[in-house]
Amino acid sequence: MSDSSPLPPVRLHTEAELARDALSTPLLSRAARLARWAGPDTRVDAGGGLVDEQLPAAAEALGLSGDDAAADASEAWRVAVDAGLVEVVDEDEGTVTAGEDLALLTGGSPQDVLAVWLSAVETVLADASVPDLDGLVDEEGEVDLSALDWDPEGEAEFLDGVLGNLYLLTAGEDAPGAPVPLPALAASVIVPSDMGEPTNDVLEQVSDAMMRLDDQFRMLEPVGFVAYQPVDEALMADADEEPAAPVDDTDVSRYGMVRLTPLGLYGMRARLMEAGYAAPAVGDLADKGADALLDGTAQFPPGAAQAETEQWLQRRESLAAARELLAAARGSDAGAPLRRLRCQQALSLVGTSAEPALREVLDDPELGGLARVWLTEHGAVDVPAPSEAMVYWLTIDTVAAQLAAEGNSEELRALVEGLARQHGGFFDAVWRVEHPATADVLEAMGRLHPDKKVAKEARKAAFKARSQQGG
Repeated sequence: MSDSSPLPPVRLHTEAELARDALSTPLLSRAARLARWAGPDTRVDAGGGLVDEQLPAAAEALGLSGDDAAADASEAWRVAVDAGLVEVVDEDEGTVTAGEDLALLTGGSPQDVLAVWLSAVETVLADASVPDLDGLVDEEGEVDLSALDWDPEGEAEFLDGVLGNLYLLTAGEDAPGAPVPLPALAASVIVPSDMGEPTNDVLEQVSDAMMRLDDQFRMLEPVGFVAYQPVDEALMADADEEPAAPVDDTDVSRYGMVRLTPLGLYGMRARLMEAGYAAPAVGDLADKGADALLDGTAQFPPGAAQAETEQWLQRRESLAAARELLAAARGSDAGAPLRRLRCQQALSLVGTSAEPALREVLDDPELGGLARVWLTEHGAVDVPAPSEAMVYWLTIDTVAAQLAAEGNSEELRALVEGLARQHGGFFDAVWRVEHPATADVLEAMGRLHPDKKVAKEARKAAFKARSQQGG
């Protein structure tokens, strides 16, 4: 991802809802319980970790049992320290006290709670980038790092890349929040985009990445960052072993499924913004002016653009909103046609009380056409017919906006074919339209129209238009 290109807008839950979700995550709730459990007799080692002798008592305080109880308690304690819920008072003595941020979980604002949760997430992400050190401890109890092929920075970048791709998939309008198969997610960061059929070496890398991600997502689930269905243990069994039950080899979910939770979506957006990415969220523009709304939603997908516009309109009286939108839609710059398209779409959401604003611009050369369209669609009477020049100007403006919004899409191709078919002598007349985008639109029509004769007419008209404009 390029930090200069805006990411798709995401739809976030309210901060109050997210804060409640954060407080109910297993890891943060355990960390808070341990912070309240700690007392004068609690002791930590030089790294701030709970001493081994006290881990059983900590696990008992959390109601944990089994082989992983001590490890889970240790992880919760580490989160408590890193998130400011516990503070080391004396490093030499190993004594602790409740941290200042502990009170925020019960008395702070939703933003305060989410800030604590984000600190917990960073601890887990750091831990998730560390490989399994089992089997690497030498006779003296030290970890033999020389036997470990580990690039800390590279591992962190790998996980960040995977989570970034998961964010893009979660933000998409096709299937927002749908679980993503683990093989597809791993392949998205391993397989080169220009590779047709992956080589055996690349497929092996994808398989290795899946196993790493399986461990990492298992760690990220207790902090509420992801919802994860792990890889089926049967897939990792010895090939000579008989499966315990019949398996469906076509079931992709057996290979792991993952999605960002609403809390994880919030957390990823916060991390991306901190890293310098433009990561919009629906609602960001609700308190901005109409110019910011029309420019900001220019490249939004349709659903997100409508949701953003609806929130903007909810804060304004219809007539005043319509006037503000129309004023912001004026202009002859390259972005003006798309602004007018977004304006037209926004005006479709306001009621008939906005009619006076549309009548005020009937004689405006840039807005008169869209005003007539709106008035007619809303059943207004005494709507003056547009001149031929206005019809052609609006046609050029509409195609220019579609080009800016969608590029050479199938919908635009159909529009171009329809215009050339329905209007006899279209190209003889349209090149004279005094619109900054006339030549560019005609050149695009020449590219898009499947009929070679019509395409040639469009290119000739584009040449005339550019000559007229002095270009």
